[in-house]
Parts: sequence; structure tokens; C-alpha cells
Amino acid sequence: MMKSKTDEEDYWNSSKCNAFTFDDEDDDFSRLKEQAVNSIRQLVEEDDDEDDVEKVSWSGEPVGSISWSVRETAASNQRTDREPAFPKIHTDTPTITKSASGYSLSSLFKGKTKGTNLQSFTESFNDASVRLYSPELRKPKSEYKDYISDWSPEETVQRIQQGKVVSLEKFRSLQDKLLLLDFAVSAHDGNVITAVLIYLKRTLCKDVLFRELESRQTALRHFIHYLTETRDQLLLLELLGALGRMEDMALLQYKEHLSITDENKRRDFLKSCLRLPFSPDDLAHVQDHYTLLERQIIIEATDGQAERGGKVEIFQKFPRRASILNMPLVTTLYYCCFYHYTESEGTYSSPANIRQTFRISEKQYFVTALAARAKLKAWFDVDTLFTSRNWLGFTRKKSPLSFQRVVDILQKNSAPTQVLQEYVGLVDDADLRISLAQKHKCHDIVINVRFLHSRFLHLH
Repeated sequence: MMKSKTDEEDYWNSSKCNAFTFDDEDDDFSRLKEQAVNSIRQLVEEDDDEDDVEKVSWSGEPVGSISWSVRETAASNQRTDREPAFPKIHTDTPTITKSASGYSLSSLFKGKTKGTNLQSFTESFNDASVRLYSPELRKPKSEYKDYISDWSPEETVQRIQQGKVVSLEKFRSLQDKLLLLDFAVSAHDGNVITAVLIYLKRTLCKDVLFRELESRQTALRHFIHYLTETRDQLLLLELLGALGRMEDMALLQYKEHLSITDENKRRDFLKSCLRLPFSPDDLAHVQDHYTLLERQIIIEATDGQAERGGKVEIFQKFPRRASILNMPLVTTLYYCCFYHYTESEGTYSSPANIRQTFRISEKQYFVTALAARAKLKAWFDVDTLFTSRNWLGFTRKKSPLSFQRVVDILQKNSAPTQVLQEYVGLVDDADLRISLAQKHKCHDIVINVRFLHSRFLHLH
């Protein structure tokens, strides 16, 4: 007769010899563990039947009823209003409520969901749409020191040098602002000084700012440079006027003519600048500038009309390549020596008139006229430049330049050998004269110098 399973267990348990097991734990602990496992198994089995049990809330209302839904919606809105500081997470997936959840306690242990079309529990945690986010924790108070500006003026300057973000708005009193400027100057950092000056320019009135900068020359130079670079002409003029630097203010106003493109308006502006408080030398310069531009306007209008008329030979043979307006004085003199060399001294375009009006030196006038007449191949005019008469009426060739330089200018303008030979012969040094004669193929001069040299040796 077969023994039942219970009888067999009683038999073996009543035996003095225990059966072999792999567990090293004592019997009491094993029994406790087995009881705990059985309790969890009962809970899981009960959870399998949870669909048959009616779920109720803490207030006793059935979960999923209309009254329960209204209460849950109101409570959710209140929680949202009470917690504005936490970051709001926007997702396209609606929030999973308790009633709509497809997970149960049995699902955690069995690894499956109630519905066949839902993800596994592990996959749901990997899904970004249902992932939970915790609010960002507040940083330590020491890290907020940069933003609440708890720094002294000296520390603020150091942090600006280090490239860190600081706020200068906390420095409201004049004393704090001046301390900030003094520490910036002491740091010998132009960028820091400029940053502080920009703040002072925005927060201080002009009179106070100008007065304080007057005693701080380093900061003043940086401020003037800053206004110049930003082209804040009005404020710069006010600053120079407040400091009593009238000549600098006048020169600054004079520089504005560079931005005027119309010649007539520029001439009128230069005329108005003559009333500014320039130094004597600067005033003479501005006067010459105005007179030169006025004369250039007259010459340009006259020559343009003559060139278009086609009756003046020189404009037909040598058409003008550019306008004379706003050209330098030497260029204007060269132009007049080229096109108006023979005009009388009473005309505006006469080279002699320009030389006298603008006090051009003899050497400068000679070089310019020589280059212009040599360019035209007017060798007679070139010869006239060198001819001078003494009080007895004798003529001789005289030059404010060395004749070696004269030969170079003539050679660059393709002077013929006969003309070059005449001026090479006027070089004082015999060796240099032979060298230039050989270079420019003036054979007669070489022969004459050799002959005179040999005759001199024969006599001695």
C-alpha cells in the first residue's frame, strides 16, 4: 500500500538522521523565510483577482466615478498653483493617472501587464515621455555671490580682469564709483578702465564726470580715446571745452571737414573754422587750406570749360587725367606749372602767384617746375630756370639743387643727350662728371675731361 505524501514527510522528519541539504542556515531562519515567501505569494495571487474588486478612494468614493474625477481635477489644479517654482515639463503624452494605469502588483512580480498592448515595466521607465524629473536643487549661497554683487570695488575690478561677469549697478554712491575708477586705473588695464568709464558715463551727470576726470589724467586719456573711437563728437567737444582745452576742441572741429564731400560746402565749413581758437601756427594752416581749396574750385571750373571747348592746345595734346580739387599744394603747383606756366602773376592759376601766396621755398618751387617743364619737353623753359643775371648783366647757370640731381630729373623725363651734356658739364667734381658722362653717353665731356687732365699733368 502506498504511503501518502504526508506520511512520508512525517517519517523522514521523525528520523534521527536528517537528509542532506545545501542550506547552511538554521531551521528557525529557514522557516521564517518560507513564511515570508508564502505571504508574498498570497498577495500576488490576490492581486490577480483585483479586477473583481471595486476600488475606492480615501473618501470612500468609487475610483473612476464622476464625483471622484471632479475632485481629482480640482486637487491637481491646486497643486499646480502652489508649486510655480518647479520647472514645468511639457510632453506630448498625457499624464498617466491611477485609474488608467495598466500596471498592477502582480505585474511587478510576473513581468507582464494586464493589457496585451502595453509596454513592459522596464521599457516604460526608459520612455522619456513618462520619465520623472526632479526639480533643480538650489545652489550654495556662495555661488550666488557673483550675481548679487557682494564684492568690494577692488574685488570687482579683479573679477573684471579675470573675465567674470559682475554687476556694477550696486555702486550707486559717487564715492563707490570713484573708488571703482581708481582701482581700475591702478590695475593698469585699459579694458577695465574703459568698462568702468562707460558705466560712469551712463550714471553720472556730465559736469560731475568732467570734474572728476580732470584730476585723473590716465582715465581722461582713455575716455577721450573712447569717445574718439565711438565718434561721439558732441560729448567730446563738451569735454574739451569744460577742461579748457580750446585748441584741441578747435582741431577736433576742423577734422570734421574730412566727412564733407561737396567742395563748396567744405570751403564754407573751412571758412567758418577760421573763427575757432586755434594757435597761430594752426590758424595759418587752416587759412592756407581754405585759400587753396577756393583757388582749386576756380581753376577747376575754368580749365574744365576750356577743355570742353577744345580751343586750348595744351588740353588737346595733354588731356587732364584727374580733377585738381582737394589735391595737395605741391600737386596744385605742378598742375599750374604744367598747364599755366606762361600766365601772368595776377591770375589765380599762375605758378608765380601760387608760390607767393603760399610762401613756397625756392628749392621746392624749382624742383616742381623743373619736373613739370621736363615732362612737357619744354627745354627752353628748363634752361630759363637756371639762367640768372648778375649786376653787370652777365648770365650764368645757377641751381638751388646739385647738378647731379638736375641730370637725374632730366634723364627720367627722357631728355636728349645734347641737353644732358650741358648739365653734366656743370658738375663740379671731375670724377663724378666723367662717371655721369659715361653713364649718359656724353662722349664730348669725357674727351674734354681727359684732355684737360692730361694737359694738367704735362704742365706739372
